[in-house]
Amino acid sequence: MEANAKPTSVSRSIKTMLVFPGETNYHGTMFGGHLMKYIDEICVIAAMRHCGRRVVTASTDSLDFMSPVRMGEAVELEAFVTWTRRTSMEVYCIVRAENLETGERRTTVTCFNTFVAVDENGKPAEVPAVIPETDVERRLHESAPERYEMRKKRRETSFLT
Repeated sequence: MEANAKPTSVSRSIKTMLVFPGETNYHGTMFGGHLMKYIDEICVIAAMRHCGRRVVTASTDSLDFMSPVRMGEAVELEAFVTWTRRTSMEVYCIVRAENLETGERRTTVTCFNTFVAVDENGKPAEVPAVIPETDVERRLHESAPERYEMRKKRRETSFLT
């Protein structure tokens, strides 16, 4: 294990907020774009906590909307670094909605984001390895190289290049 490796708990970040009418569409559910912004923000915090540097978003993938978030519910975003390469970090985010009157909680979104650490000149900077601590974190860590290869293949076969 790398000498400066950090446990997952160092990067774990949680944000909870109430969903107001201005964040909802005509269905009374939260705009997906608003939620995507909040996901990016919490993942940036997790990545920066892990590496202690500024980061830039490299990719967002597997953004799976499973259940709508309704106006008046609390939405909780939890993110942590699952795996690293030399300068990049994979960050997992899970979003849960909670009906504060009934206490019902459900998972609404899961996704993986990749961030690259940058130095003061905006150049990629090395990041520490991550040490998974729980069974879920270990499974995500062990499966990360496969997701990395899928991202790499997707970039190589992009029709926009």
